[in-house]
Amino acid sequence: MKIVYIILGVIALLFIIVQIWAVSTRTGIESYPFTVEKKFDNFEIRNYEASLFTSVKINSKDYKEASSKGFSALGGYIFGANETNEKISMTSPVTMSLGDTMEVMFLVPKDYNKDNLPKPNQSDISFKDEPAKRVAAITFGGWADSEKIEKYKKELISLLDKEGISFTNEFMFMGYNPPFDMIGRKNEVIVVLD
Repeated sequence: MKIVYIILGVIALLFIIVQIWAVSTRTGIESYPFTVEKKFDNFEIRNYEASLFTSVKINSKDYKEASSKGFSALGGYIFGANETNEKISMTSPVTMSLGDTMEVMFLVPKDYNKDNLPKPNQSDISFKDEPAKRVAAITFGGWADSEKIEKYKKELISLLDKEGISFTNEFMFMGYNPPFDMIGRKNEVIVVLD
């Protein structure tokens, strides 16, 4: 029985170490810049700056499939699968358009522009200028999946309708945590406002 307690103690200690390491790796990560215009009880209105993204389109409406394929392609690019084998800093959040097909996007760090970014080895990766935009955002925790994303999309629509705020059909999902984060996970659904 003593051995079981020792094994459980070691597992718990390793879990704590991994989570502390995960939190420490997130400090200093560049984020998609925005300002909060107005806070409501369950959502907020934000203004995002115009920004450059790396992007890949995935022919799927399924979150799990699109996020896996998109993250794999874009992660490969920033980890060195490019013409100069250059590693590019990770940014946050990973952004996904919510439509018939999904577009997965990583924010390009401010040190780069279209002229000095290395060319991707994969031809389906492109660079995309996202204009400045005014959005509504709802935040939720835990692990994201298609059902949760749809639930919070519907909740955001309901909240906006209740407040009389008009919006477009341009919805996006934002995931802020790497897959190994177990604690303090943050996700958002946003929609561009009219």
